[in-house]
Amino acid sequence: MPGPIAAVLTTVVPVFALVALGFVAVRRGVLDQAAQRGLVLFAFSLAAPALLFSAGVSAAGAGGRAAAAFFAGCFAVYALVFAAARTRLGLGIGPAALTALNAGFGNVVAMGIPLTLAAFGAEALETLLGIVGLHSLALLGVTTVLLEVSARGAASLGALVPVGRAVVTNPIVAALLAALAWRLLGLPPLPGPVKATLELLGQAAAPVALVSLGAGLAAFRLASAWAEVALAAAAKLALMPALVWLAARAIGLTPQETAVTVTAAALPTGSNPVLLAARYGIGVDRAGATVIASTLVSVLTLSGLVAAFR
Repeated sequence: MPGPIAAVLTTVVPVFALVALGFVAVRRGVLDQAAQRGLVLFAFSLAAPALLFSAGVSAAGAGGRAAAAFFAGCFAVYALVFAAARTRLGLGIGPAALTALNAGFGNVVAMGIPLTLAAFGAEALETLLGIVGLHSLALLGVTTVLLEVSARGAASLGALVPVGRAVVTNPIVAALLAALAWRLLGLPPLPGPVKATLELLGQAAAPVALVSLGAGLAAFRLASAWAEVALAAAAKLALMPALVWLAARAIGLTPQETAVTVTAAALPTGSNPVLLAARYGIGVDRAGATVIASTLVSVLTLSGLVAAFR
């Protein structure tokens, strides 16, 4: 097997193998609902925050330009898909907003962190920090406004308060904010034992997050609204990375920053759109189907992208 192909497979196959393991474990009854919840809580309340805080404290704060490129492409895709859903598919404001969210909201934590570490190394994680920190707040905030306009004819500040509170108190965002405060205050480096403990705990984040992702996918089913699912998945896996690549070139990101940022843009749809859809009672099945479809297709698209950047 040629060296470059072997290198890509060595990077990508373990990521998707752990996702598949979680999926099969649930379908075979190895993991019950309580075990799934335990995996999620451990990965996203303990291990991932430890990893991100440790990385964030020592970061040089260079992720701002990458975040700018990412969100330029992300919101361009959001606007285009929203317009297409309204004009071509004839959807109302609420369903169109959720279709746009499905196209823009990537799995930047559960899959993005492990893939970044595997493909580009621990030093590349710094580029991802700004994206992770703003991702939920920006996309869920905009979509909530549109859903409120659809439901009530106007958006109220009160509707955004729960979104903002949930994002800020999220352990991952809290860890990033704590790391930012640490750097801004000019505090000394973490003591050796503390840093070693956080890094040891953080090493569990990637595998546990991937298994929990696969376990979560087992709850979703493919829906019949294929036009909406196909639009969102195609925009997420193809259009968004292309636009983010153009933005990265325009901003002048380094090759590694570009690789990390574009790969983050090409990640499949995350599960938060399903939760927001459930809250408003709109398109839960289509959001879940987009998660499944985009994750399956991303096995090929992410493999090709990682190969292109290596």
